[in-house]
Amino acid sequence: MPSYDVADPALAEQGARKVAWAERAMPVLGLLRERFAQERPLDGITVAACMHVTPETAALVRVLTAGGAAVHLAASNPLSTQDDVAAALAAEGVGVHARHGVTRDEYVAHLTAVLEAGPQLLLDDGCDLVDLLHTKPVLRKGVRAGVEETTTGVLRLRQMTADGALKIPMVAVNDTSVQRLVANRHGTGQSTVDAVLRATGALLAGTTVVIAGYGPCGAGIAERARGLGAHVLVTEIDPARALEAVLSGHRVATMADAAPLGDVFITATGNRDVLRAEHFEVMKDGAVLANAGHFDVEIDVRSLAENSLEVHRKVRPHVDEHLMADGRRLLLVAEGRLVNLAAAEGHPASVMDVSFAVQALTLEWLTTQVLKPGVYDVPPEIDAEVARTKLAALGIGLEALTPEQQRYLSSWRP
Repeated sequence: MPSYDVADPALAEQGARKVAWAERAMPVLGLLRERFAQERPLDGITVAACMHVTPETAALVRVLTAGGAAVHLAASNPLSTQDDVAAALAAEGVGVHARHGVTRDEYVAHLTAVLEAGPQLLLDDGCDLVDLLHTKPVLRKGVRAGVEETTTGVLRLRQMTADGALKIPMVAVNDTSVQRLVANRHGTGQSTVDAVLRATGALLAGTTVVIAGYGPCGAGIAERARGLGAHVLVTEIDPARALEAVLSGHRVATMADAAPLGDVFITATGNRDVLRAEHFEVMKDGAVLANAGHFDVEIDVRSLAENSLEVHRKVRPHVDEHLMADGRRLLLVAEGRLVNLAAAEGHPASVMDVSFAVQALTLEWLTTQVLKPGVYDVPPEIDAEVARTKLAALGIGLEALTPEQQRYLSSWRP
């Protein structure tokens, strides 16, 4: 048994039941697990993973171990770890280093522990494993490649590549068409709104919801908010995305103009200080602040605290009330952390079925590749295979080209 650090090993049976429930909605991973168990494509491979420790992640880990991998898992967010799931994985021989609510030092210690296992491949969420590998190069020995599953992580990897700093090849799983459609747009859209509603108990109908960022995640949140009767106001720095928001029927404005109008604010940009002091000063009494970006920097939480007369912790589970000098109250959800996992349960299992299938197949592909340092796209055939398998699991067939149609598409002649 590998070393592990979990809150309570006695929770393993409870965690195993939660994993089994999630696996019912993950048919693509189920099929992959069967094939991996027969073919053992990851025999002799050690995988270090930094991911949200949830039942869905456990389902992916089971696929990898069925394929022969030794998996060592650290949490990618202190508030997203489900301690019973961590215990269940530890009982199955996974080197889990994750406890809910750890300190920053404990978080880094957990990342270090999984890298000290000597992995050849990485599964990263937010680029934290890669960052630590480059901070402590001794941990990089033997690492061949890895995959990154988040928008924020891919952004950091591309910045590292531009600076000539990235020393290992990484595959941008987040940039596949399936991932952007299923996980970012539909998964983040639903789970973010779900988290805000769970935390606040608010009725969105008739309110103004301000969404910062109209990428796939922001667009998905906007769709769900409007579907519940909210008036959606979008802020953007990209003109094409702003135009898309306008043509989708949303109002677009600067945050300076949006701040006095919003009832609920949701950030989804991947940048820092999107909501800051000058915005807090003009917000309505009772405005709700939530972050759907990976890191807890999109809302300037420090500035909010410094400008509050009092902070009433946990006026509701996952909600802190900041009392301003003029008597207004601003409601911060999940401490400004990734709201859908800190205040709810993250993406539905059926969403992660697709996302994690892409990751598992990409790890399998990486075992046969010798790549130079840099950021790589997922091979398109992997994306297509996952989409096709998911459709088949839903009982949906695809149209087939006739021989005449194939000839027509392969020729420039009419």
